[in-house]
Amino acid sequence: MTTGAAPGLTARLDGRQRSKAAVLAKLARDLGFPEHFQANLDALFDVLTTDIPGPIRIEWQLSARAAAALGADLAPLCRTLADAAEARDDLVFVISRG
Repeated sequence: MTTGAAPGLTARLDGRQRSKAAVLAKLARDLGFPEHFQANLDALFDVLTTDIPGPIRIEWQLSARAAAALGADLAPLCRTLADAAEARDDLVFVISRG
């Protein structure tokens, strides 16, 4: 029996993704990005805001090791995901550090 929650897509990043390419590849797999997706932040924003039906939930359990490995790529990735969540009402981005 369902609880009445709307079906949707969920991506879970778990700390094993330690490069921008790995994060984008995991998101593409989990959310079913279209074949035309190019692995860059502009394309990520575009796909999340226009190409995928919602609701969408992106959960990122960010380990210290993954944060260190991502280095300068971490802030732009988080900003792009947060901007996409702000641009549409049915996209939720949750990040936790652990």
